[in-house]
Amino acid sequence: MSKIADVAARAGVSKATASRALSGRGYVSNDTRSRVVAAAQELSYVAHSSATSLATGRTQTVGVVMPPVDRWFFSELLSGIQESLFALDYDLSLYGVPEGSHTREHLFENVLSRRRFDGIIAVGIQPSAHELERLRDTGRPLVSVGPYSEGSSAVSIDDAAAARIATEHLIELGHTSIAFVGGTTDAAALSFGDERRIDGYLAALGTAGLADQARVAGAAPTLSDGYAAAVSLLGDRRHRPTAIVGVCDEAAIGAVIAARRLGIAVPTELSVVGIDDHEHAELFALTTIHQSPREQGHDAVRLLRQRMDDPEAPLEQVAAASALVVRGSTAAPR
Repeated sequence: MSKIADVAARAGVSKATASRALSGRGYVSNDTRSRVVAAAQELSYVAHSSATSLATGRTQTVGVVMPPVDRWFFSELLSGIQESLFALDYDLSLYGVPEGSHTREHLFENVLSRRRFDGIIAVGIQPSAHELERLRDTGRPLVSVGPYSEGSSAVSIDDAAAARIATEHLIELGHTSIAFVGGTTDAAALSFGDERRIDGYLAALGTAGLADQARVAGAAPTLSDGYAAAVSLLGDRRHRPTAIVGVCDEAAIGAVIAARRLGIAVPTELSVVGIDDHEHAELFALTTIHQSPREQGHDAVRLLRQRMDDPEAPLEQVAAASALVVRGSTAAPR
């Protein structure tokens, strides 16, 4: 089996130059790179990952820290990250652990500091545990995905604006009794992104002079919890809202299912708006705020590659596009 030394000898360069030419790390003239690549092809040379790591000081591995990927958003985001990393011949080490768990604390306290990564992508990090700051202190290139991005390059949507736009859509249709489903009532467990979405909902009501009509039904951002919260809201005929904003599409779809089971027609008796444009949003004709987590994954890898190539480059914030998608779940109140 050919070694990097054989390739270097065939091309008439040093081993370090051959390594730079084949890895794409560091400057090599086009002529030299062509000679090294031709020599590698002639010798059927395949770089061993460990040897490449020793020669370049890089592991070709990126650590990804995120919540468990059992929700659509995180699985789509991970797919985008993986697609972009694989296209760059990078591996990923995934740590999908629940917030506030002993496993997560062990990860931050003992595991991440010992692992060798070329960079880290942190998804949905909450400010309360100072986890983003702890990752930044490792000295590795860092990119965050989500609303909290202290001291890192980041990809996110404006969560407050997303909920505000969704609520304003209902207000413009003529709704005045608009409830919000999602966002746990436990302040310690409320995610930063969900908190921002509640703020956007409240801001829209306040601007329209409807602040005293605000109702937040605490629920986890899941279909089942959205369903349960909506059943509670809709079960009282006298105080039933005419519209619901879901903290995410899963919660909004849960509300649509609850309405149907209670015999409440959507949208003639109840309008529902979500946020995310989940893969099943079209199936439920759900009006929603669109975002593409897969594209956010691609953007995160692009930003991380820039940080790895130039750690001193200015931090960059990418605001992922989001827009109102009107389908059949919203209408003027009757």
